[in-house]
Amino acid sequence: MNVEKLARIDLNLLVCLQVLSEELNVTRTASRLCLSQSAVSKNLAKLRTQFDDPLFVRQSHGLTPTPKTLFLKPKLDVLLNQLEQLTLPEEFAPATSTQRFQIAAVESVYPLILPHFLPHIFQQAPNVTISTHPWSDQTFTQLQRGELDIGITGKDIDINDAKLTMLPPNDICWQEVYRDNQMCLMRNDHPALTQPWTLENYLRQRHVQVRCDGNDRWLLDYRLADIGKERDIAITVPDFNSAASLSSYTDFIFTAPSHFVNLAAQQLNLTVMPLPMEFPPMAYTLFWHRERENDPALSWLRNMIQEKTLALR
Repeated sequence: MNVEKLARIDLNLLVCLQVLSEELNVTRTASRLCLSQSAVSKNLAKLRTQFDDPLFVRQSHGLTPTPKTLFLKPKLDVLLNQLEQLTLPEEFAPATSTQRFQIAAVESVYPLILPHFLPHIFQQAPNVTISTHPWSDQTFTQLQRGELDIGITGKDIDINDAKLTMLPPNDICWQEVYRDNQMCLMRNDHPALTQPWTLENYLRQRHVQVRCDGNDRWLLDYRLADIGKERDIAITVPDFNSAASLSSYTDFIFTAPSHFVNLAAQQLNLTVMPLPMEFPPMAYTLFWHRERENDPALSWLRNMIQEKTLALR
């Protein structure tokens, strides 16, 4: 470790660089840091000298980060998050905490699980802040880097199924929250409803698919392939609400967790049918990094989620 070199690094400048990389605007950065615009500009000048790079280029719409800044940003995220952990108390006091929690969640979690625990979190910890992020194929990496505190998404229960779909890294801990089964969503006058609802009928239809963790296939497709069958995927979309909406004005069928399907059916006046084949349930699951296992704030958050979702099980 080059202690002399580290001693010359100004932590305040790194914080300024972090906020600038998020805001891409000197005025908003100054507001967040409670500094004047001229102070932020002076900090940026020092940062440019320190890193021997412009860091940002002025455009008509604001600042554009240089490749150097894009390279530094994820490293800054991890570094400053770890430094923030050093300043946190050893015990978590919800009533007075101003902790910021970073949570990644698959879209169906919002109507299903959040209503059960979110109000209670803010009742007990009225000054905390929660930033939510979409679940993606980078979520586990972000948990490992400390950029996220927890993630919530569906996980296949059988270990052999999980190997096909989403097997967490060894340093990622997990806890099941709620199990759900798959159902089918379609418009009320769908032609398929005029025939017996069988697997053959289901496979004759065209389907809408939600991209799962960056993949266009999920366990249902693997199970169908095992018996020499496949669905005709007409369109792949990034989220559940878009898929449900498509089912309301096309003949596409959407297969998704039952809680979401039933909620969408009520909102969009659609028909719900069972998945016409034997298929294992999936488990909505909490994920966090092993290094945060004993973090007081994170333990409180996990316990709150697990306690308040008991009614779902």
